[in-house]
Amino acid sequence: MLAQLEEEYPQDLRVIYRDFPLLTNPGHEKAGLAAQASHAAAVQDKFWDMHTLLFTEQSYWSSLEMDEFERWLVAEATNLGIDETQFLEDIQSEAIIEKVEQAFIDGEKTGLPGTPFLLINGQIYTGPADYGSLKQIISLISLGARQFTNCPPQVIDLSKEYLAFLKFKKGEVVIQFYPQQAPIAVNNFIFLAQEGWFTGNTFHRVLPEYFAESGDPSGTGQGNPGYFFKNEIDPSLSFDRPGVVAMKNLAPDTNGSQFFITYAAEPSYDGKYTIFGQVLSGMEILKELTPRDPQFGEVLPPGDQLLGVTIEER
Repeated sequence: MLAQLEEEYPQDLRVIYRDFPLLTNPGHEKAGLAAQASHAAAVQDKFWDMHTLLFTEQSYWSSLEMDEFERWLVAEATNLGIDETQFLEDIQSEAIIEKVEQAFIDGEKTGLPGTPFLLINGQIYTGPADYGSLKQIISLISLGARQFTNCPPQVIDLSKEYLAFLKFKKGEVVIQFYPQQAPIAVNNFIFLAQEGWFTGNTFHRVLPEYFAESGDPSGTGQGNPGYFFKNEIDPSLSFDRPGVVAMKNLAPDTNGSQFFITYAAEPSYDGKYTIFGQVLSGMEILKELTPRDPQFGEVLPPGDQLLGVTIEER
């Protein structure tokens, strides 16, 4: 699982394994020899081959007697292309035995409670360790490098009109903004669009009877641009039709970068979310977006990507 995540995030994730063979723990009697086998294989540049084999076949060899385990290690080392004579010499060498024992001592001094044990960026992690949960964590941490420290500067002229052209594989969606009624939200969207924040974003939550939601580069539905801004509720605007464009928030005044577009009238949303635009064309494209409802730890099929956003000032 960790190898798969590392392959998916080659620029963001580096997985580091450290030895912590539980040499004195009942039930872990083979831990020391398994660690010695990995380091003996490393002498012949086969550390990861042996390491992966031991993890993959643990359910088998953990039930073997010690002498059976030793014979199995030698046989599997040979299958991995490791010289048997050299392997037998190295697995019982004083240097490798000391290295394994020192790894155990160092782990205890560090305070590692046991195995498996996970650190993420040096912080102890005790949450769900399934693939979906870790993928979301990596995505959110990676987003941190793109976040801003303050709300954006004013980039729009309130006396002008603004349109956004959202590009999808199947076509284009055109949105007209309301700079007079929601100047902060409109300015925010245009600033982020010009910074490339939305390019490549997934429409991470699509509920066909209600709305389609995007604006989070992490694709988790939990990401933000590094700041929040207040609600702008204008009584002249309401969720009385399809295609209303509004800011997603978790509570009042927690607007960031996520937005949603309604599929139908939703009067229950009035007064809760900042409306800052209306779809002029392309609703048929939005209605074809892949339905999704991400929950923490779930693995979902790929969503539809927003290929880019172009802003037009009039």
